[in-house]
Amino acid sequence: MVLTVHHLGRSQSERIVWLCEELGLDYELKVYDRSPLLAPPELKKLHPLGTAPVITDGDVTLGESGAIVEYILVKYGKGRLVVGPEETNYANYLYWLHFANGTLQLSMSRNMLMRMAQLPADNQALGFAVSRREHAISLVNERLKDNEWLAGIEFTAADIMNVVSLTTIRLFTPYSLEPYPNVIAYLKRVGAREGYKRAMAKGDPGFEPVLGVEAPKPLM
Repeated sequence: MVLTVHHLGRSQSERIVWLCEELGLDYELKVYDRSPLLAPPELKKLHPLGTAPVITDGDVTLGESGAIVEYILVKYGKGRLVVGPEETNYANYLYWLHFANGTLQLSMSRNMLMRMAQLPADNQALGFAVSRREHAISLVNERLKDNEWLAGIEFTAADIMNVVSLTTIRLFTPYSLEPYPNVIAYLKRVGAREGYKRAMAKGDPGFEPVLGVEAPKPLM
């Protein structure tokens, strides 16, 4: 039985590839290209959502990146990349682990939709969406002021969950990191990790990770 990761290029599913690389797991990677921006029909054959990530593991087929991360950590992690309830930073770990999808990525999705709608700069809804995104990133920036990683001194799955919204997602909803020096320094640390380098090279070959202050030319 081999764990298989179904990854859509340039998407949040890079989290799962990265997690597997950090854990040193033996897994099979299947990469799908966008067509042209959305996930291809092949993913709908795997899961009703028709989006990535999806994993297959024996009789298990699982979607939702947060659920997949927890599944892999519990089944294959052997206590790595998590913080246990006996640790003083356990609550911080849980908060930032769930902040990723509950707050940070949600703010990115709002802005992406506003961008697609081509709303004028003075639109009230657009202004609200931008302010919520800026507030979310400011919280990350403040957390990283005195902490090397989001849970504290150690790199954990909380970092794996959050980084994509600060990097690859900027291809779809561009924004500058100039106001957030602690985030910029954090992404330099991320980019230096061998697990991250391997994951990006395998999951998105030829793609330069979005680790700089300014986002590159958007895909849409």
